[in-house]
Amino acid sequence: MAQCSRPAQDQGPGGPLALVVTGPPGVGKTTTGRQLARVLGAALLDLDTMTNPLVDVIVRLSGATGEYGDPALAATVRGPRYEALLSAAVDCLSAGTPVVLIAPFTAERSDAEAWRALAERLRAASGNPHLVWLQADRELIAERMRRRGAARDAGKLAHLDQGGALPDMAAPEVPHIAVDARLDPEAQAAAVAGAIASSPVG
Repeated sequence: MAQCSRPAQDQGPGGPLALVVTGPPGVGKTTTGRQLARVLGAALLDLDTMTNPLVDVIVRLSGATGEYGDPALAATVRGPRYEALLSAAVDCLSAGTPVVLIAPFTAERSDAEAWRALAERLRAASGNPHLVWLQADRELIAERMRRRGAARDAGKLAHLDQGGALPDMAAPEVPHIAVDARLDPEAQAAAVAGAIASSPVG
């Protein structure tokens, strides 16, 4: 079980906030999520941080090759990875602690039923869920991928450099808070707070 302390803030009428932060690869989800967690006194739950070490073991044992986005690998590990993330979020919310979840959430942002199931699970733990989308154009994403220099970005970066677009660059098809990825983290957090204040229940 995740060990989560109860902060003295952000226990509004909708329950502790559960911010689901998503966006295209390389857009800065971790940086934005870290700032939101700092401002909210929330638990920061990053899919990569929580699960990549185990995925690396699976890759070695199975002899799989390619990026994390390889269809065969993704089909095997996606469910367990997200279950680990959501189970930790439920533990924290049940203890009264706000959470910031960072992951692609590709299915949840493109399918209303998948988002409804995720939001209901967070609400069942007394959470107040909001989907936060970091919007960026191809040029910004390519620039940030080059800056972080991750091997897993090589294929995506080559595609962007050839003038293509990534399949997960499309904005969510479910209700969400859109935030300009070019803003600094403090401004992004302020924008999210303002949007939540005008719509207190996710």
